[in-house]
Amino acid sequence: MVKIGIIGGSGLDNPNILQEACDVEVDTKYGRPSSSLKTGKIGGVEVVLLARHGRSHTIPPTQVNFRANILALKEAGCTHIIATTACGSLRKEIGRGDFVILDQFIDFTKQRKITFHEEFPGGKIVHTAMAAPFNSGLRDILIETCRQLGLKHHPKGTVVTIEGPRFSTKAESRMFSSWGADVINMSIAPEATLANEAGIPYAAVAMSTDYDCLFDDVAPVSWEEVLKVFGNNVDKVVNLLVTAIPKIDSISGFSARDEIVKESEDGKKVFDLKSVIRTVPNWPKPGIMFRDITTLLQEPKAFSYVVEMFKEEYKGKNIDKIAGIESRGFIFGAVLAKEMGLPFVLIRKKGKLPAETVSQEYELEYGTDKIEIHKDAINAGERVLIMDDLIATAGTAKAACLLIEKLGGKVAGCAFVVELTSLRGREKLAGYDLFSLVEFEGE
Repeated sequence: MVKIGIIGGSGLDNPNILQEACDVEVDTKYGRPSSSLKTGKIGGVEVVLLARHGRSHTIPPTQVNFRANILALKEAGCTHIIATTACGSLRKEIGRGDFVILDQFIDFTKQRKITFHEEFPGGKIVHTAMAAPFNSGLRDILIETCRQLGLKHHPKGTVVTIEGPRFSTKAESRMFSSWGADVINMSIAPEATLANEAGIPYAAVAMSTDYDCLFDDVAPVSWEEVLKVFGNNVDKVVNLLVTAIPKIDSISGFSARDEIVKESEDGKKVFDLKSVIRTVPNWPKPGIMFRDITTLLQEPKAFSYVVEMFKEEYKGKNIDKIAGIESRGFIFGAVLAKEMGLPFVLIRKKGKLPAETVSQEYELEYGTDKIEIHKDAINAGERVLIMDDLIATAGTAKAACLLIEKLGGKVAGCAFVVELTSLRGREKLAGYDLFSLVEFEGE
């Protein structure tokens, strides 16, 4: 399931362009992103808009929380990111209003947080490849769409990103040109770097608004001139993206499926599970970011990877039975039990099991509920692995642990695909071995 993050977004929040528009306030472990996320659809494709400098352009370039922006889009389920940016031209042939589909960048910033990797836990070193920082599939779509719409464009270009908010000196402008930079801006780095670290395909379309201060026969750049040129051409940016976005999942061989498989340093295949878990905002009630594993189940390789990860974690741990919590715990628990040659046990909501049961009450936000297990499902002393798709506040999981113990069993562990870390369910299960495959911040 493709979901496109758009950074920049000028003009795209027009209700006539964005269908089913909805604003969602989010937070991340790096703080709040530059703006709320505006979700909706363009041409039937789910999109998430984020204003890089805030909705009213109140955030200077250096103060943009790039890490929070990229992480917010990732946690919203974005599988691809397209960025828009204004830029200054360092080549006479790149005129005002021209588009440049960037293929390289030079990072000349000095004060920004440029990586998610502030340490290497356990000595696991991570050096992200950056030889081709802009995704070729997305770039091809943008180039093809420019041709289709008759937009003046340049199919490649190197951008140098400076700190800002000041513009360059003439000496700096000449230096950047001599380095091979084609355009200059204040936005692409470290945004492109962080998107690559996060494993999200990223492409950027830059609109030339000025000639920096490189040429003696052209007036130096001014903010007023930038705004004027960009304002005169914003409809072209909107038209480009609105036409390009529906193509992203329709071109043979190019979709989110190609981006979920990575290779670790030891050569093992690693899946980016966040890219196949859909986030549905404001469901089942406003303010909730629902993490939907149905899209993971539609990716057989990702599903198989999940089962293999659980199998690797629990092999040799002397487990006698696996118990799945209704209902999505049945999916993962039953398959893992089959793979490991173990009996599978159902933990169900009250009134769903036909034989004699044992029940355990647990608290909900308003009131209480009960889960049950067959009285003969667990024998005294048996070691039981409890499984569910997601751990949030852990009320149901803790009740499942108590059920196993009521029957004289021992909880060998609690396993989940998704963990919502900010809801602190892990604390409620203190004393039990807990394992999860992927973490999301927030509800």
